[in-house]
Amino acid sequence: MKAKKTVIAFGDMRLGVDSDRSRRTPTVRKPKGAMVPVDRFKPPVGRARVETGASAVADLGNPTAVQPTMAEREALDRIDLSVDLAPDRGLLLANPILVASGTFGYGVEYGEVVDVQRIGAICCKGTTLRPRAGNQPPRVTETPGGMLNSIGLQNPGVDAVIEKYGPIWQGWKVPVIVNVAGESIEDYVEVARRLDGVPGVAGIELNISCPNVGKGGLQFAIDRDAARAVTAAVRRATELPLLVKLSPNVADVRPIAKAIEEAGADAITAINTLSGLAVSPDRTRAFLGNTYGGLSGPAVKPVALRIVYEVAQVVSIPIVAIGGVTNLDDVLDFLACGAVAVQVGTAIFADPELPVRLGDELRAECLRRGLDSYRPLIGTALPQRTGPASAKGAEYRP
Repeated sequence: MKAKKTVIAFGDMRLGVDSDRSRRTPTVRKPKGAMVPVDRFKPPVGRARVETGASAVADLGNPTAVQPTMAEREALDRIDLSVDLAPDRGLLLANPILVASGTFGYGVEYGEVVDVQRIGAICCKGTTLRPRAGNQPPRVTETPGGMLNSIGLQNPGVDAVIEKYGPIWQGWKVPVIVNVAGESIEDYVEVARRLDGVPGVAGIELNISCPNVGKGGLQFAIDRDAARAVTAAVRRATELPLLVKLSPNVADVRPIAKAIEEAGADAITAINTLSGLAVSPDRTRAFLGNTYGGLSGPAVKPVALRIVYEVAQVVSIPIVAIGGVTNLDDVLDFLACGAVAVQVGTAIFADPELPVRLGDELRAECLRRGLDSYRPLIGTALPQRTGPASAKGAEYRP
């Protein structure tokens, strides 16, 4: 098995600075966001304590709470949260809580506020063959259920990522999965070749929600044949574990997921952001500099659940769920729909410690249920027989 590798976020992500700011009278607006920082010393409602006998096991971070006994801590440590996302290639994670690409930089940015070694894996910022400056500002705006972003894959290019962050990742125990984007199959293949065998890189996640320049700008992710072709080409180019990220912007994602599996992907991640738009305050134009942005956060969770539920019925490779994870209930929902792991994304901006805490809470939940592993929680909501896709209009039938 090749050595694992790690990736780090790049560049100044400011949304734009008005050089004439000192002469302006700012208008202060305080929208009520869908995500707010979580007090880590206040246990979530309904999950304040996990009882085993008379002692509390959860609420581990609260110094004022009843702390678990030594026996209870040992019981927690025995619970198996490990997950292998690429059984044939050895992408073994200590727990199923990952951080999503674009929300955790390259890992080093959060080093002073989060124990990154306790995360299941880090999916680094999107990496391309050549450096990209990204889209013009504004790039981000809040929405009632999350946020829209249009960063534009700002990154220093694969060679700079390898040189700057590879040595750092090599010293970490947490696996780093490099998110890869491109405008052609050749771009994806070349980035994969350069990452192959680099110490610190544990795997590749293909962001195929990118325009295929050779096909008139059609996204790889919304065309079954294109998704199959790019997956197969990258599979031939590298021995690294290969995850492929699905787009929700399709009528029926199942044929695309199946094609990706047949092309050699080790796992599927679902979902990428939904395409969205915001209007400027004066309503004379689109707000984002690039017009469209990707919607993420709690608003997309029902869509992500539906896609994970559908894909889990047609593929046999692992599924990593993404979309609106903010608490343990969200994790349990995705596991029930067939995911074996989840990625935490937008919620990290409000609560950087959330991924670490979710791992602790999942372990405590398993202990509360008398489980020695979280695996019995996977797929409990799936039907015994493959059901119809939502694209067939099943949800509208009487």
